Amino acid sequence: MPVNVAGVDDNFFSDTLFGHKKGAFTGAESDRKGLIEKAENGTLFLDEIGDLSIESQVKLLRLLQDGQYYPLGSDIARMSNARIIVATHRDIKAMLVSEKFRQDLYYRLKSHQMVIPPLRERKEDISMLAYSFLKEFAGKFDKSIKGIDANALQMLETYPWKGNIRELRNVMERAIILIEEDELKEHNLN
Repeated sequence: MPVNVAGVDDNFFSDTLFGHKKGAFTGAESDRKGLIEKAENGTLFLDEIGDLSIESQVKLLRLLQDGQYYPLGSDIARMSNARIIVATHRDIKAMLVSEKFRQDLYYRLKSHQMVIPPLRERKEDISMLAYSFLKEFAGKFDKSIKGIDANALQMLETYPWKGNIRELRNVMERAIILIEEDELKEHNLN
């Protein structure tokens, strides 16, 4: 179950993650499962964890420490066995110093840390990703594209990709939508 927490306020985060009981707030006309319950026996992926408010960090820490959570409007704790994976593009260590990220949450999350370098530092992955996106979007938009021209591939491999894989994916999607040839070329990427 993926969820991007960037720009999510504390109430929305709580409702999205923990769900709510009928009548918990205006408009809560029925019970709603949160993502943590939907991820039971599976994985919940919280993307952009560095953008999470301090208030929401406290709630996430409680969940990680005890495995318990409370749906909004409930005073009965529920247990979770979902695995939680988080990702961020932010410098969490700098956020710790400026107290924008809780130290206790950082150490709880850091127990199994994996650092994946940005795409600009993994040039060898660009070709594989570009072809994967080509196949995905050619199928989605019903296009017959046989491949990527060598010059276009070189252009992709030398671009700095400040937006990482998301940026590459968006560039490929746009190119496939607009392409009229049977091979992706440099001019399709501009």
